[in-house]
Amino acid sequence: MSKIIDVGVKERDINYILYFGIVMLMITALGAVGAISRNIVASNVSQKFGAELRSDLFKKIQSFSFENIDGFKTASLITRLTNDVTQVQNFVNGMMRIFVKAPLLCIGSIIMAAFLNWRMALILVAVVPVVGVLIILSVKIGYPFFNRVQKGIDSVNGVMREYLSGVRVVKAFNRFDHETAKFAASNSELSKASVVAMRVMSVFSPGIALVVNIGIVAILWLGGTFVNTGQVEVGKVIAFVNYMTQILMALMMISNIFNAFIRAKTSKDRIEEVMLQESSMKVHELYSDMDHLKGGVEFDDVTFSYAGASGDPVLRQIAFTCLPGETLGIIGSTGSGKSSMVNLIPRFYDVSSGSIKVGGIDIRDMDPRKLRERISVVPQNTTLFSGTILENIKWGSENADMNAVIKATKAAQAHDFISAFPEGYDTFLGQGGVNLSGGQKQRIAIARALVKDPEILILDDCTSAVDIITEARIREALKEYSEDLTCFFITQRISSVMSADRIIVLDNGRVAGLDTHDGLMQNCQVYREIYRSQIGKEGTQHG
Repeated sequence: MSKIIDVGVKERDINYILYFGIVMLMITALGAVGAISRNIVASNVSQKFGAELRSDLFKKIQSFSFENIDGFKTASLITRLTNDVTQVQNFVNGMMRIFVKAPLLCIGSIIMAAFLNWRMALILVAVVPVVGVLIILSVKIGYPFFNRVQKGIDSVNGVMREYLSGVRVVKAFNRFDHETAKFAASNSELSKASVVAMRVMSVFSPGIALVVNIGIVAILWLGGTFVNTGQVEVGKVIAFVNYMTQILMALMMISNIFNAFIRAKTSKDRIEEVMLQESSMKVHELYSDMDHLKGGVEFDDVTFSYAGASGDPVLRQIAFTCLPGETLGIIGSTGSGKSSMVNLIPRFYDVSSGSIKVGGIDIRDMDPRKLRERISVVPQNTTLFSGTILENIKWGSENADMNAVIKATKAAQAHDFISAFPEGYDTFLGQGGVNLSGGQKQRIAIARALVKDPEILILDDCTSAVDIITEARIREALKEYSEDLTCFFITQRISSVMSADRIIVLDNGRVAGLDTHDGLMQNCQVYREIYRSQIGKEGTQHG
């Protein structure tokens, strides 16, 4: 540009002007090709980076114990897997596109300007550090504000997730206004946090532009003085202004990438919090060959408290042995520790003191994966997945053949109602099995557990929606299903455990009694009270 003005225009040499004009176009075209290539590479790399980061984060979460997962809110983990990873991914994309180009433009413009006139170049040297200070301030000031924004997204996700999971209850109680108000409050907090963050950050870009434009004014003033005294040609002043414009563009790019960096750093710290979390469950695989083990379970003076919980332990000095093939009924009042006790067997949580042995081996000396291959659990809250009934049942064992599936569904008293559907086992279930009744979902969940062919079966109050006759049939079928199947049967109905080989009675985290029904009726006051209250209630209803 300087040569075109100082030589071509001054000498009125059109060929000289055309020559350098073509050179400028060729350089611009070359830059465009480079920019396109850079954008393609940056997009591919950032997308693959984001996909791998999400995958690693998901695998890390899968490795967590229940205690670790309890330490994070579900909505927060979802935000970290989605929004936070996207923020980091966008920063990687922007950094690859701009973070090399912008410094090169800035440094190159200063060097080229110094070659033209070192005294005028001092203005550029003075401008850049001031802009650098503004960028550093933006990072330090903006970080806590964007941290609040990400937590606001956590809150919105949490409210939305809670509403969707409980939408039937909301409709049943007609609480739309309450839920709308709750979502509006959370959404408003997110909006306020975002507005405050953007207002704080909006100061810095105009500030950078102001500093650079002051530099351009200084160059025009100083350049005009030099032109008047004949020290500098007009073309060089224009070149200086162009260099200054390039520096402005470069600094604005750097400012934008640092703005993205602030959000990415916030997200990076949240992702790092998950990635650096060590599983509270330590694996000491002393016994790798467990094929010969039977499904006997022994609790040896077990005490257990949830992490961070205050007050008395949930379970205290639990000691009993369940022999292979035995059915152990578990009963007790709500909050007595029944579910907590059976959750220790598959090592969802580790005991606070004492030990649990399966086949005579402490479960802390086993690989949790191999331990859980021997155990099937049907939890209180039945969870079914989108897909066919067959797919849900084979979720317990994907290699199970149809004979094994039918055997399991017959034992769970589910075969008849499944066969009655027009599509049979290929009937498609909506999310959570919405097109099934509570009892049907529980029976499919039991079949899913049985098709795994476990050695230990834990039924955690999973027949609450099943009528007494069907429940009795399920219990009888379980005895015939496998002679060596060790079964833990949690229930609130005393009639459901009366036929168990033995019954354990829990009261406030302690074993109040362990015997057969007849033995407990003679020796356990807590059991007698449960029996009289329930049988009396049933008798009143029938009367």
